[in-house]
Amino acid sequence: MAGFRSLARQVRDPRRSPTQRRTYLRRCLERFAPYGHRATWDHLCAGAGIAPDDREPDPARLLAALAELEEARAVWLAYEREFAARRKEEKHSGIRQPGALDDWHRRTWGGNGVAWCEDPRVHPDARLADVLRRLIAAIDAGPGTGCPVCGEERLRWRTGLDHYPGSGPVCGRCGIVVPVPVLCEAALGEARGALLRTA
Repeated sequence: MAGFRSLARQVRDPRRSPTQRRTYLRRCLERFAPYGHRATWDHLCAGAGIAPDDREPDPARLLAALAELEEARAVWLAYEREFAARRKEEKHSGIRQPGALDDWHRRTWGGNGVAWCEDPRVHPDARLADVLRRLIAAIDAGPGTGCPVCGEERLRWRTGLDHYPGSGPVCGRCGIVVPVPVLCEAALGEARGALLRTA
């Protein structure tokens, strides 16, 4: 199976047809898709001006979408290196039991679904790298009161999600499933209360 960088080279290859290059870009999302495959594709298409169903898009637009995806991947890989170094140091210090944040991170290793969007058409408008930087800043800052991406404080707990976790707080503005470890107990309680009020 080809890795992300190999697939990205195929997207850049001018000898390939636009259809093939589009296919390779879609395959890049099998390796790295922060919002989930469909939502990340929708986001990249909107940002690059590609119709999602266009089978022969302008190669320049494909390259713009790839550049955004690669920038975001670089941000996430840098975070994963820092995370791995921190865990190594913690283990050396005798801290063997991972916390809630570590458990969440383990399940999003590689960046797939790290800012999962349950509805593929509802996702943050900001560039992927900026969204990941905000999410990482929220992780480093500790529990907060709202969505780390857009600041929305009215979150709604949803069950039956198509991704890990199977339930969680969803931002009504930008559409991400907010990682539980970045929210304080009051924000989690409010989100769960919103579910009970609508049930």
